[in-house]
Amino acid sequence: MAKSKDSGFLKSDVFERTRPQGALVSPATYNLVIGLTLCWGFLANWLIVKYIDTQYLLSIPLFVFFIAYFASCFLGIYLFNRYTEPAISFIGYNFVVIPFGLVVNIVVSRYDPTLVLGAIQVTALVTVVMMLLGATFPDFFKSIGTTLFISLLAMIFVELFQILVLGRVNEWVDWVVALIFCGYIGYDWGRANQIPKTVDNAIDSAAALYMDIINLFLRILRIMGRKK
Repeated sequence: MAKSKDSGFLKSDVFERTRPQGALVSPATYNLVIGLTLCWGFLANWLIVKYIDTQYLLSIPLFVFFIAYFASCFLGIYLFNRYTEPAISFIGYNFVVIPFGLVVNIVVSRYDPTLVLGAIQVTALVTVVMMLLGATFPDFFKSIGTTLFISLLAMIFVELFQILVLGRVNEWVDWVVALIFCGYIGYDWGRANQIPKTVDNAIDSAAALYMDIINLFLRILRIMGRKK
């Protein structure tokens, strides 16, 4: 039976863990599990984009869609926060991946497939670079965690203001948010390699990295789309 983790409902404690909850694995196995978990998330998103009709999604009332979106994400976060059993954490991961995939489906349907492929390639390159930097300079990225959080929170309010008051989002907002998520990839990757290397921690770390990477991809796609 899975053991309970001491954490809040929404706050992910994966990077605060200092004692292993489960068998330790080698660094190679740990990073492989992170990579495979991320790949599964991206594959699931591709399947959603390929096989779910966006017209069906757009026909769902907006408030219903958002309630289901947040309910699924919160349930996923709760599961991989609360339990040390890797299988349950992986189920929680999927409850995050699915609603993100639905949003990605709606967004990419507005763009030319060639542009989407270009955004995927840029995102992959930036992700690899930031992971290398995060592994090389973990102390630096750890030191900017609070700055990243405050910056992202501020940009959320700025973007909401521009949408609700100005009726449009300026391009510089997308650039700033993209840079913030670049920082988060290095930040989370560096922290992922400083906690006990267990399969459960690898899955939970992948969940955090997945959200960073998908958000970066969506911003890069918007930036590239503006140029067309």
